Amino acid sequence: MNDFSIVLYEPEIPPNTGNIARLCAGTGTPLHLIKPLGFSISDKHLKRAGLDYWPHVDLHVWDDWNEFRLSGPRGRLVFTSARRGINLFDFNFKSGDILVFGPETRGLPEAVFSEEPSTAVNIPINDNIRSLNLSTSAGILLYQAMGSVRS
Repeated sequence: MNDFSIVLYEPEIPPNTGNIARLCAGTGTPLHLIKPLGFSISDKHLKRAGLDYWPHVDLHVWDDWNEFRLSGPRGRLVFTSARRGINLFDFNFKSGDILVFGPETRGLPEAVFSEEPSTAVNIPINDNIRSLNLSTSAGILLYQAMGSVRS
């Protein structure tokens, strides 16, 4: 078990969530899903992407952002964005950080960003694409955070 958590705010695409669940199972990272979800937890694509790893996922599902903030884990929120924030290679991750990812088609809303504006990070990309895939981004960010805290 590591000291980080991953939060998916209103995720929309089942295979992305399934892949991130598999990442969480393999790293001992708690996964928090904030409703509304763009799919059912029993969705076959979600389960297929997570394969047989679902029993090993420390999964928490929250009705909304407010419930998560009131009853969820305590720690510094680190928000992710395709274009704004600090380059993840320059960001000072801390043990216990909560990595928050927005929905695939629209990203995190401004109201969520405004809670901790100094902790927004991005993965550098060129202008050829709008953003990286959500599950790819989650893997990159989690392993960068884990590696920088151990260094």
